[in-house]
Amino acid sequence: MSAIVKDWNKLKSEIDKLKREGKKIVFTNGCFDILHAGHVDYLLKAKELGDALVVGLNSDASISRIKGNARPIVPFEERAFVMANLKPVDFVTIFEEDTPYELIKTIVPDYLVKGADWADEDIVGRDIVIANGGEIKRIEFTVRQSTSKIIKTILEKNGCR
Repeated sequence: MSAIVKDWNKLKSEIDKLKREGKKIVFTNGCFDILHAGHVDYLLKAKELGDALVVGLNSDASISRIKGNARPIVPFEERAFVMANLKPVDFVTIFEEDTPYELIKTIVPDYLVKGADWADEDIVGRDIVIANGGEIKRIEFTVRQSTSKIIKTILEKNGCR
């Protein structure tokens, strides 16, 4: 049963309970602005690594700072609703910062997951996970799709670019 948990203390409590039960916690993060097949494939593979998958979603303000004022396309509440209702996702939370470092420090997952396009040294929170006996996992993309490509395609098909 998936849940949207905005309060990190509540999330930590849930995660700690699962850890006491011997469950392995997987964490990933991102904007997940316009959900597509590449996202779903990635999340399915991430979930296979452990027992509970936590997805940290960038806040709307965070996405705007990172991607520009035209983003996000889909507001947080809708992104979180969709994410929380995907089969592999157990928990969804929000972070306001540009990176999930403080969130990772709060929940200390067993596995920190990013796409294979990320260099190990660039993965935020890597130090926390490794120091606590966890692992960094990089997932190869088999579905070559992105939100930016979708937006570009829409604009091109409508003669906007």
